[in-house]
Order: sequence, then C-alpha cells, then structure tokens
Amino acid sequence: MPGSNDAPDVVVVGSFVQDLAFYADSFPRPGESRIGRFAPGPGGKGFNQAIAAHRLGARTVFVGAVGDDGFAESARSFAENESMETALIVCEGRSSGVSSIIVDASAQNMIVVDLGANRALPSAEIDARRALLESASVVLCQTESDLAATLRALEIARSGGATTILNPAPINDEVGRALLDATDILTPNETEFAFLMQHLAGETLPDEYWHDEGERFHEWCGRLGVPTVVVTLGADGCFVSHHASHVHRPTPRYWRQDAPPWAAVPAAPVDAIDTTGAGDAFSGGLAAALVEFPDDFEAAVKFATQVAGLSTTRPGTAPAMPTRTDIDAFDATVAN
Repeated sequence: MPGSNDAPDVVVVGSFVQDLAFYADSFPRPGESRIGRFAPGPGGKGFNQAIAAHRLGARTVFVGAVGDDGFAESARSFAENESMETALIVCEGRSSGVSSIIVDASAQNMIVVDLGANRALPSAEIDARRALLESASVVLCQTESDLAATLRALEIARSGGATTILNPAPINDEVGRALLDATDILTPNETEFAFLMQHLAGETLPDEYWHDEGERFHEWCGRLGVPTVVVTLGADGCFVSHHASHVHRPTPRYWRQDAPPWAAVPAAPVDAIDTTGAGDAFSGGLAAALVEFPDDFEAAVKFATQVAGLSTTRPGTAPAMPTRTDIDAFDATVAN
C-alpha cells in the first residue's frame, strides 16, 4: 500500500532517449552549417522526470524500454551513479531512443527525436510490475512511449490508489480520452494544451490564449475532463485549474475542497541558459512535491516551478535536474 516503508514514493513509466545536444550562438538556416559545442547525455521525458523526482529526495523507480545498444548502457550507468532504481526493459532488435538538440544563445531549443524502443514498451511488462505500481504514492507518465502500455500503467496505478500524473508530451496524435480519464493531474505546456483542446475538444484557441482572463482559461481546462490541469507557460509561470465535477473516484489526497478553483503561479526568477528539460523538471518536481506536501497543492506547484526554473540554469536535460540542496539554497537566496 502507498506509504508503506518498502513502497516507492514515485514510479515513472516512460521514455529514455539519448540526447545528442549541440550549443550554438544561433540556429542554422536551411542549408547552413554552424560551429557549435557538442554535449551528449542521457535524457528522454520519462528518464528526466524520474531523475528530477529522485534528486529531490523521493524514492523513485523508473520503468522504461531501451534497445540492445550502447545508448542503453548510458541509462544504466547514469542511474547507477545517481543510486536511482530502474526497471529497464530491453527490446531486442530495437535501438534506444535518440534525439538531436540544438540550443541557441537565448536558451531556446530545436529537437528531433527517434523514439526507438520506447514505441515498443510492452503492456505485458507493465502488468508484470502491478505490485510496484499499486504500491506507489504517485505514478507519472508521458506520451513518448507506447500509449497502450502508458494507459495500462495509469489504470493499474489508479487501482492501487496512487495519484496519477500525465505529462502529455510530446504532442501525439494518438492520445485519446482514455488516457485523460485515467489521469488525476495533467501537465501540458501551452502548445500541448492547445493541441489537446483542438484534438479532443474540437476548439481552436486564440494566439497567446494564456493572457486571456483566468475564468475563461479555467473553463477551457475543464473541457478536458481531468480533475486538475496545470498548464506550464515558461517565463509566464503556470496556470492551475481544479474541477471537482471531474473527480469520479475516492478523492485524491492532494485535493482540497477549500482550494480556489484556479490560480496563476509566477515563474521562478532565474537566468536561463537552456530550457530543454524545464517541462520534465516541472512534472518530476511536482511528483516529488506531492509526496512532501500531500495536503498542500499550492506549495507543491510552487516547489515544481522552482525545480523547473533551476533546471534551465544548467545545460542538458537529466544532468541539469536540481537537487533538494539546490532548491533550499535558491529559497534562501530569494528570501534575502
């Protein structure tokens, strides 16, 4: 049961991707070559989120698929160095996921990813880990792995009473209502939210819709049918929307009936150099925060925004995830 001494705090079911990152002053134009700096490292939305939660002190287990290649060893060695538990499922004949990332001088990024083995994550392997998922306090998934396996993980987690988080990234045309129906907390960024509104609610949002009035934004969030939606907005912070009418099971612990239905939360004041993994840092940070602040969602979201902000002050994705010591030092600096 969640909360037992040997149970994980957070289980992340998701993707591992080997990042091949390049840093340059500006993005190359079509047909143009630029000289930059190469910095490979482990990544993938699921792996990044797991590292984030683990570094913040939550007992975290990462479950994901890798190929039978050298990139899989990158995942194993990095996790071992971090002392993070993993269940890496080797898909024979498949390559591990790999991405090409370009980051410019303004910290913006361009990414191309081949999901590789992540597309082949077997649902049977998720069923085999039922006890792990049912014992977790929080289960976090994304849309970068096989979606049938992802849905199975969320359903099993729900059956055990875990709080389920879905980070609907990257944008995936195969996402359907079933995934959202198994989700307690949805964490899209601004473009992912607009996609879901068009894809599942049939509504095209106006440009920069997040600058609209809060009540209207809250209404849009409600159309996705998820109890809590947190839209991350980069330098504009995030928007939190709760809908009691969408809670169709025993109320999750984080849910407070006296909480305001919506709130705008400012971003952490940082000087960003690489925003590549910020959304992953937020979702992983939120998962860890729900363990630390199970009855205070406002505090959990504020904590997650700090995690996301600090992750942008370092290059890379998984290696850039901040520790709890980093958060405490940031709090002390802001307080002074």
